[in-house]
Parts: sequence; C-alpha cells; structure tokens
Amino acid sequence: QVQLVESGGGLAQAGGSLRLSCAATGRTFSTYAMGWFRQAPGKEREFVGGITRSGGSTENADSVKGRFTISRDNAKSTVYLQMNSLKPEDTAVYYCAAAALLAILRRGVVDYWGQGTQVTVSS
Repeated sequence: QVQLVESGGGLAQAGGSLRLSCAATGRTFSTYAMGWFRQAPGKEREFVGGITRSGGSTENADSVKGRFTISRDNAKSTVYLQMNSLKPEDTAVYYCAAAALLAILRRGVVDYWGQGTQVTVSS
C-alpha cells in the first residue's frame, strides 16, 4: 500500500512560480512511475506530466511544456512539480499519481492517487 500526500499548492500571480511536492509512504516508491494530473472546475482530470521509476525520462502535456518540470528523489520518496510562468488557466486541483509504468500512468490508469492540492493563479 502506498499513500501519497501533496503539498505546496496555493495562490500565485500570473507569471509566478510554485513548486508542488508529493511524499509517498512505504518502501516501494522507486518501483512506481510517478505523475501529476490536474482538474479544473467543470473539466475532466488531465495528465500534466510524468516521470519514470528511475527518473531518467520525463514527459509533459503540451499545455505545460517549457513551463513545468517534474523530478523525483527516490531517497526521499518524493516527486516534485516545478511550475513556472503560471497562467490563470493553470488553476486547478493538482493530484499526484503512481503507476507501474509511465505509459500506463499517462492514460490515467493509476494505482494510487493523492488527495489533491489547490493551485490558483490570479491574472
């Protein structure tokens, strides 16, 4: 069993930055690909970015490429989402996710979800 706890959300101005963290319990963190999804009011949950188990490869949604960076520290069982050049349309609840493979995770087939953290970007 893995529990995921996000932190770092909050209010930011357009053009600003935030860093989200997701801490995982258990000793199996390095056996999971990790990712971030977001859900804005009235919209479906969407894939934001993901990272392989080793951290050697990442991918991002087109909407955040060049602005968001995902990374992980397996020694700390934590995955991060660095968000720069924030836009009002980035406003959403952000969820951390774990799955066996990144190829599965990006399709939303997830083994574990975090509880979500709110990110609000003002114009």
